[in-house]
Amino acid sequence: MSSAKVELEILHPTTTAAAASKCQKLHHYHYNNQSLLPGLPDDIAQVCLSLVHPSVLYSVCHSWRRLIYSPSFPPFLSIYTLLLSTKSVDQASNHSRSVEFSCFEPISCKWLSLPQPPQEPPLQFLVHHPSFISRLLPIQSVSVSGNLVLLSATADNFLPALSRPLIFNPLSRRWTYGPPFAAPRRWCAAGASRGVVYVASGIGSHYKLVRSVEKWDLKNINDYNFRSPLGIERTWKWEIMGGLKDGKFSREAIDAIGWRGKLCMVNVKGDAAKEGIIYNVKTDAWAEMPEGMLVGWRGPAAAMNEETIYVVDETKGVLREYDSDRDTWVEIVVDDRLKGAQQTAAAGGKVCVLCGNGGGIVVVDVVVRPPKLWVVNTPAGV
Repeated sequence: MSSAKVELEILHPTTTAAAASKCQKLHHYHYNNQSLLPGLPDDIAQVCLSLVHPSVLYSVCHSWRRLIYSPSFPPFLSIYTLLLSTKSVDQASNHSRSVEFSCFEPISCKWLSLPQPPQEPPLQFLVHHPSFISRLLPIQSVSVSGNLVLLSATADNFLPALSRPLIFNPLSRRWTYGPPFAAPRRWCAAGASRGVVYVASGIGSHYKLVRSVEKWDLKNINDYNFRSPLGIERTWKWEIMGGLKDGKFSREAIDAIGWRGKLCMVNVKGDAAKEGIIYNVKTDAWAEMPEGMLVGWRGPAAAMNEETIYVVDETKGVLREYDSDRDTWVEIVVDDRLKGAQQTAAAGGKVCVLCGNGGGIVVVDVVVRPPKLWVVNTPAGV
């Protein structure tokens, strides 16, 4: 497979299909014939073992390995990617019809394929076009409430490819469609804050600028949905909020970074001159981005638990953390592998950076000092 694009998200999950099947088959045997810790009831043993890092349990014995993938064990984070293959591109229409999803399971250190999303209606994303020789047309996704949500892409004739979001739940391993957008869009600002998904600005179905903000609350999605792969909850809906005053944030896909009840975004990627704005999700109001924050926003950014923003200077290969008290960026680590950074995700004390030119995903542990770095190779063909 030759991949054209990678979307990077970090989610809680993860019970793989193979692990789940194996766990179900051995569940009865495990709890009736083999103790987790000799001399202790299994419920107490599970509490004790949950304090040990899963990678350690994985390498000790099969019974502990099975425990890791059981529903009773605390979930752990995995990296999720969206891959577009150029192998099946329709040269006449410049479509890529091959959309593949993978997750990196950190305990076994393997990339695993996700179930294919529903094909009705068919997912057809325009990735290349002669008018944009040097760039790939974006597909926008967010991770929210433990789910992967696809929000925006471009279809043939430069129309929005998604009339409603497509959601993957790692625990049920099912896809489902969300409620229809009030205004489907592409090249928009997309983000999440406190369990709510937001889309703003963008280009609509009739090639017109869409300035409105729409929000969709997913806080209770895992409690009552995913009863069927294509189930749509009738109570779901997008709520229309206030809009942007102009179209400066509709020129490309924009990551709206959830931070302390706000969404922070800039209108141009990389090291070029840009404008920055902040959306207050509580008051439905827009404000200018602080000068120091804007000046240092020189590459892909992500927020850890919506409390701390990290940005990668893609030109210098520097990971920085935003200090809101001083309105400045503090250097965390410098590494040449961070140059050319394309995307960033953050969770669990780790910042994951997708690097260009086949450099893989650089993982930075920002909790320890000095920060620890290592590389996760991307799936075959990336």
